Amino acid sequence: MADARFARRLPERPLSPHLQIYRFTWTMAMSIAHRVSGAAAYFAAPLLVLWLLAAAQGPEAYATLSGIYGSWFGIIVLIGVSWAVIHHSIGGVRHMVWDATIGMDRRSRTLWAQGTLAGSVLLTALVWLAVLIWS
Repeated sequence: MADARFARRLPERPLSPHLQIYRFTWTMAMSIAHRVSGAAAYFAAPLLVLWLLAAAQGPEAYATLSGIYGSWFGIIVLIGVSWAVIHHSIGGVRHMVWDATIGMDRRSRTLWAQGTLAGSVLLTALVWLAVLIWS
């Protein structure tokens, strides 16, 4: 057994870091959003499968599903899903750029994180504007 005289006194702190310790930053927020948007896109994939199945089954099934997707709730879900896919894609590009060790200074990381959010919102708005114009 070690002698108590030689035992070093460690400061009281948690065994592992957690969110209350870290200062909240843009890159942290976009990292969390990237994970959430990836999970949302994954769990929304059956919506695309249902749409394809309804199209393959015939006009009645397609009309029924179009009615559901065209409702106010369906449109909100589709806008959210499209934002999730676009945001996750832009976040993936951001991570590929970082993998090439480009833009690793603090200012560039923050700009990339802010640009990811702004770009995903802007592209989602443009996609849905195009949907409204051409439908």
